This record gives sequence, C-alpha cells and structure tokens, in this order.
Amino acid sequence: MTEVNKQIQLAKRPKGLPTMEDFRFVEGSIPRACEGEVVIRTLYLSVDPYMRGRMNDEKSYIAPFQLDEVITGGVIGEVVESRSTQFKQGDVVSGMLGWQQFSVAHENELRKLSPELAPVTTALGILGMPGLTAYFGLLEIGKPQEGETVVVSGAAGAVGSIVGQIAKIKGARVVGIAGSDEKISYLLDELGFDAAINYKTETSVKRALQHSCPDGVDVYFDNVGGEVSDAVMPLLNRFARIPLCGAISSYNAAGKDIGPRIQPYLVKNSVLMQGFIVANYQDRFTEGIKELATWLREGKLTYEETITEGFENIPDAFLGLFEGKNLGKQLVKVAEAKYAIL
Repeated sequence: MTEVNKQIQLAKRPKGLPTMEDFRFVEGSIPRACEGEVVIRTLYLSVDPYMRGRMNDEKSYIAPFQLDEVITGGVIGEVVESRSTQFKQGDVVSGMLGWQQFSVAHENELRKLSPELAPVTTALGILGMPGLTAYFGLLEIGKPQEGETVVVSGAAGAVGSIVGQIAKIKGARVVGIAGSDEKISYLLDELGFDAAINYKTETSVKRALQHSCPDGVDVYFDNVGGEVSDAVMPLLNRFARIPLCGAISSYNAAGKDIGPRIQPYLVKNSVLMQGFIVANYQDRFTEGIKELATWLREGKLTYEETITEGFENIPDAFLGLFEGKNLGKQLVKVAEAKYAIL
C-alpha cells in the first residue's frame, strides 16, 4: 500500500461557475482503522450537481462543505484493512466518503456490494441515488397514468434518463429535453422516448413543446429550472404534477435567478408542484432498489455511464456537468481493484 493519500479539498467558495482555483490537491497519510472501522481504497466516485450547492456557505437540506476540508460524495471502494466483523479485505462497499484515494469509515456507514449481481458502478447510478431519485420523485409525486404526457428536462442525465424509462413502463407518452443531437438520438433510439427536443438548437423551445405535446403536459419532472421550465408552464394541464428535483441552470448564477411568475399557471390549473430530495424516502430505499433491479434484469431499464479516468481529473469531471458533457451518470475511475474481484 502506498504511503501517500491524495485528497481534494475545497479551497475557496466559488462565485459563479467553479474554477480549478476553488480546489486544492493535498497529500496526507493513509488513515488507520479503529475497532469497528475499515480502510477503503477508492475505485470509483460520483460527481453530482447538488455538490455545487454545498460549496456555498448557506442553509440548505444538507450541511455545506467546509473550507480546507476534503470534499465528500458517493464512493465505491475496496476494503484494504478491516477491524470490523462485517467486512473483510477485498469486499466492495459504497458510502459517502471523501474525494481521496483512501478513506476510513465505520461499518455502519457502508453498504456491501455484490459484483456478481450487477456492475458495481450501478450503486452510484441506476441502483443508487440517481435511480432512487427518479423512482420516488416520479412515482410518489408525479404519479404518471397510462396515456398521460410526461415531460422530462435534463432527460439524458443520470436522473432524467431513468425518469423517462419508468414513465414509459407506466404507459405514459414521454417527451425529453436535452442539449445535444447525440443526446436526442440516445433518448429516441435507445430509451424509446416518444419525442425529444434539443433546447440549444430549437428557435423556440415553447413551440417545439407545443408540437410534441399536442394534448398538453400532465407531469413535468423538472431537473433544470430556468428558461426551459418557463416554456413548459403554459402547457400544463388541469391537475398536472411537477416533481421539482433540481435547478441546474441557476446553480452557478452570480445573482438571483429571476424569471416569469409561475403562480398563475399553478392556480388556474390546480397544479401540484413539490420539491423533494431523495433522503425523504430513505426508509424505503430497499423497496426502490429492488424494483429498479427487477426492471433492469427484465430489460425494461437501461443506463449509460460517462467515466472519466484519473484522480487528478475529478474537478474537470465535476465542472463538465454544468456544460452537459455527460451522457447518463458521470463517474470518475480512481483506481483498479487490488484485492476485490469485480
């Protein structure tokens, strides 16, 4: 085992879009395990849009990252040292760990993965936070019915791509909004969406939506906010539902995000708009993973991953999220397994 543990800390609080100057690469010692703990070698880690909010020093549903401390997120790793009765060397685990090569965690903070059941990377994607976000947000808030029209923004991302597929399973007509011709082809040809709109090339997203949603919109799964969501609001049907998952269009805005007032659309059509985070459904995660895994085995769900290689490229992979560079789930591969059998 190397004697150096490379880490990435938050050096400054970003103003607008983060830059490399907001991150600091440092080297430390490899942590040692105490009773009930294990040392984990990072194999893959997740970068996610919500992390941008944690870089701000403001109240939210989760505590902000602290300056001069290691940034944390979803990690898949192998156990290299164990003082736990629950894990042994070579076990593959997932948990909320640091942007670093080695982490120490208590046994209660980790979930053991079974590489023989599904590729381990799915624990950070379709069988992890993004998949569960799509599952509970759509089914508990959106409640799509057969024959209804479901519109998904950020439709080619880790969450949106799963939302659209679940909506199809439920018999809905699905319209996706994404930002490149490659993503539009993916939605139509690979995922079976009924229509897809490239918001970057359309002269008018509103007109494109009117054409693609002749019967209006019954469910709008909102991942992006901003002008894209403004274009959806006039098309909402009576008793439409809006699961509000994110607003990536404004995460790096230097000032307040100001747009059209949506209240009249909500009132006149009795629309339900509910913000949520996946942790709201934490006591039902087992149910969600089981259902998603079943659909995956049955071929009703598929997924894409964009994997960037190299610990030094973690910030670049994170920043690429805000340029729409990823198709499906964005991961970073940090190392090959040494003890684990994948």
